[in-house]
Amino acid sequence: MSGLIDGAVGWPAEFAAAYQEAGYWRNETLGELLREWAQRYGETTALVSGVDQIGYRELDERANAVAAGLLDRGITQGDRVVVQLPNTATFVVLLFALARIGAVPVLALPAHRRTEIAHLAGLAEAVGYIVADTDRGFDYRDLADEVTALVPSVRHVLVDGELGRFGGQPGWASLADVAGDPTAVTEPVDPAAVAVLLVSGGTTGKPKLISRTHNDYAYNARASAELCGVTAQDRYLVCLPVAHNFPLACPGLLGTLGVGGTVVLCPAPSADVAFDLIERERVTVTALVPPLARLWVEAASWAPADLSSLRLLQVGGAKLDANLAGRIPETLGCHVQQVFGMAEGLLNFTRLDDPAEVVQTTQGRPLSPADEIRVVDRQGHEVEAGAVGELLTRGPYTPRGYYRAAEYNATAFTEDGFFRTGDLVRRLASGNLVVEGRVKDVINRGGENVPALELEEHLLTCPGVAQVAVVGLPDPMLGEAVCAAVVATADGRPTLSSVRTHLAERGLAQFKHPDRLIVLDELPLTAVGKINKQQLVVRLRTERKRAATQPVDPLAERRTSHS
Repeated sequence: MSGLIDGAVGWPAEFAAAYQEAGYWRNETLGELLREWAQRYGETTALVSGVDQIGYRELDERANAVAAGLLDRGITQGDRVVVQLPNTATFVVLLFALARIGAVPVLALPAHRRTEIAHLAGLAEAVGYIVADTDRGFDYRDLADEVTALVPSVRHVLVDGELGRFGGQPGWASLADVAGDPTAVTEPVDPAAVAVLLVSGGTTGKPKLISRTHNDYAYNARASAELCGVTAQDRYLVCLPVAHNFPLACPGLLGTLGVGGTVVLCPAPSADVAFDLIERERVTVTALVPPLARLWVEAASWAPADLSSLRLLQVGGAKLDANLAGRIPETLGCHVQQVFGMAEGLLNFTRLDDPAEVVQTTQGRPLSPADEIRVVDRQGHEVEAGAVGELLTRGPYTPRGYYRAAEYNATAFTEDGFFRTGDLVRRLASGNLVVEGRVKDVINRGGENVPALELEEHLLTCPGVAQVAVVGLPDPMLGEAVCAAVVATADGRPTLSSVRTHLAERGLAQFKHPDRLIVLDELPLTAVGKINKQQLVVRLRTERKRAATQPVDPLAERRTSHS
C-alpha cells in the first residue's frame, strides 16, 4: 500500500490516531465502500441519469470494469487524472473506478477553460484528462487538444462520447472502449492516501488543489448524511456541478449512496429542468447556491410542477439572506438548511430542528464534535463572544495544507495546524456562526469565488487597459457582481464586450468574466500609492445609487463611463 502522494500534507500522527480511535476515520476507501454498498443494497436504484436507472450492483460492476481498463492503459496507483465531466453517470463510475485503483481524480468544473485546466493539470502533473465530447455547445475535445500541447505529462485523453477528428490520435480513446478484466484490480489502496483533489474557489491568484483522503472524505459524507437525516428512502437531486464539494459529499452523492438512497443527476439547475425531475423522480433533498434558490422561489409561483416530495433544500456557497430563507418554506413547501462550508474541510449546518430565526439568520454550527474553532483578530488573538473576527479551524476532515503549496501553506495555516479560512464571522453563544464577509480579496459571484488578483492579471493584457482594479458590488441575483474599474490607454478604450471576448480567447472560465466594466480617469490610491479598493467601492456604490435616482444628463462632464 502507498501513503500520501508527494505534495499532499497529512495530519500529525497523534491527531490521526485520535480520529481513528474516536471512530471518525474507519480505514475504508471509497472503492471498498461502493463494493459494500453493492452487497448491501443490490438491485436498489443508485443512480438516475436521463433515461438510465442504474442499480448499486451494476454501478459497482461498471466501476470494476473501468478500473481494469484504466490499469490496462497504464494509469495506476498515485497517478493524477483531471476529470472534467457534466452531471452524468459516467462521472460517478469514473470517481469510483479511479478510487478502486488508487489513482487520484482532479475534479475540475465544466466551466473551467484552458487557463484553469492547464494550470491544474500542470500542478498535479496529471497523466490523464477525461472529458465529454461536447456539452452545452462547447467542444471539450478541442480544449483537451490545447491542454495536451501545454502540459507534457498528460499522455491519455479519454472522451465520453465520440472522438471526432481525434480518432486514432495517440493517447486518445473513447471511454466506451475503456474496460478490462475486473479480476486484475487487486492491489490494495491505503485509506490514508489521497482519494480526490478538489479545486479551491481561490482567494489569491490561480486555484489551488485540496487533497482529501479516503478516511476524511468518507467521514465528511457519512457525518453530513447523518446530520441531515438522509435515509434509504431519500432521493437526492444533484443540481450543482457534481465536482463541487457541496453536491458531492455534504452529504450529496456520496452521503446518499452511503445509506442506500437514490441519486438523481440533473443536467442543469434551472427551475424548468429541475422541477420536472423533482416531480418525476419524487426528489426529497437537493442543494443550491443563493441565486438559484431565489430563481426557484420566483419560478414556484408560475411553474406547474408538483414539488410536494421535496423535504429539504440546502443552501450554501454564499450567505443566504434572511428574507429569502424565510420565503423558501412558504413557496417550495420544504425545510431550508443553511450550509456554510469549504472544500478545504470545515462544514457548518443549521439543524433540522433549529427555530426559524436560527435558520434564517445564521450559517449554522460545525458538523463534527472534533471540529475546533477559533475566531481571532488581526493579531491572532481570540475575540470576545459575538465580536467579528477571522475564522480559524482544524479537525478530522480539514487537511493541514494545500497540495504542492508549501510557501502558501506557511501563511494559510497556523503553526499548530489551524486553517485560516479568510472568512469574517461572529460566533454566537449558541455556537452558530454568522458570516460577515471576507478577509481576502475575492468576490463570491453566485457561489463561485472569483479571485480579484487573477482576473486583474488577465485584464491587464486586454487592449486599451492601462490600469485595473476588480471589486465586488452587491447584486440581488448573484450576491456579488464582478466589477472591473479600468483606466484606458491613450490610444484605446475597452468595452465590456471587447474585454469578455479577450478573456474568452485567453481561456478564462466565463464565471470569472466581469459583469460590469467602468472606465475611469484614474483609480483612487492610498497614501503609499496602492489602489484603494475600499474607497473605489464606496465611490461606485454612490454613483450607482445616484444613477438610479437621477436622469442622465448627456452634456455632463464625462468623468465615468459604464459598459
